[in-house]
Amino acid sequence: MIGRRATLALGALSTGLGARRAAAQAWPSRPIRIVVPFGLGGSADVAGRFLAGPLSEALGQSVVIENRPGAGGTIGADAVVKSNDGHTLLLMSNTHTANETLLPNRPYVLMRDLAPVAFINVAHHVLAVHPSLPATSVQELIAYAKANPGKIDYASSGPGTPYHVAGEVFRAMAGIEITHIPFRGSNEARTALISGQVPMMFDAIPTMASQAQAGRVRALATTGPRRSPLLPEVPTVAEVLPGYEASIWLGLMAPTAMPMEQRERLNAEVNRVMGLEATRAAQLRLGAQVNPMSIAEFDAFLRGDIAKQAEGIRMAGMQPT
Repeated sequence: MIGRRATLALGALSTGLGARRAAAQAWPSRPIRIVVPFGLGGSADVAGRFLAGPLSEALGQSVVIENRPGAGGTIGADAVVKSNDGHTLLLMSNTHTANETLLPNRPYVLMRDLAPVAFINVAHHVLAVHPSLPATSVQELIAYAKANPGKIDYASSGPGTPYHVAGEVFRAMAGIEITHIPFRGSNEARTALISGQVPMMFDAIPTMASQAQAGRVRALATTGPRRSPLLPEVPTVAEVLPGYEASIWLGLMAPTAMPMEQRERLNAEVNRVMGLEATRAAQLRLGAQVNPMSIAEFDAFLRGDIAKQAEGIRMAGMQPT
């Protein structure tokens, strides 16, 4: 009798494991939705659309990009937290790690309510000014700002975004007074710069490189530790302000309810796509670098970046809202 009970118990256990395995193998059972909490045409939107095709092919389901901009990326992030449908992902950036300090009243906690999936890429910025601004170098910009305190505005794609943080850290390290003018996305901020409505902005290198070549803006410096291959003649901010560096990185997160095996599958597919030589070359043309990470590595990276952002925000004197 005991042997029969043990056999039945083992059979039930085997059936349960088989059912769970079958359910895991059946995933995804419907289209995957990637929420991009920023506007059309920005770095996150471009990366999401770049990944959608290869992921759709690998997963056997459509991958749909949904732009949900607003409130410094928190609207889209909160929508993903609340989705809990096993088929919704967040394409996030260091805007979200900065928000952990800047937006204490946001409706979610990043590392509690979302789980890491995959790192995508990292890119540095360019400091660009309108040609009407009498500055042809970072040194001249700083000197002009010191002679005209509070009279220079700079645009960004929104509060707490990497371009905003880059501007505030620059302000603090240069010891100048400049005023942040937030817009509802990179496209709006860029248009304001090109039209002369706002004279200064940190922005994506590939986009601004073409504008600088056309004479619509003046590229003063890039924000990486080394000069950008896309603008090799343009110096770095660090050549004037040693230690200065600013970047935007992108990654995928999911609601914590998504099982680890599904996140591991996504991680493997994203790393495979981003690791292809053709992808690396394409990303370099966009001014970005890929750095595949495991889920554990991305988790550690996120926690470290939250601390790094908090220190930069404290140094720049940025106040939580």
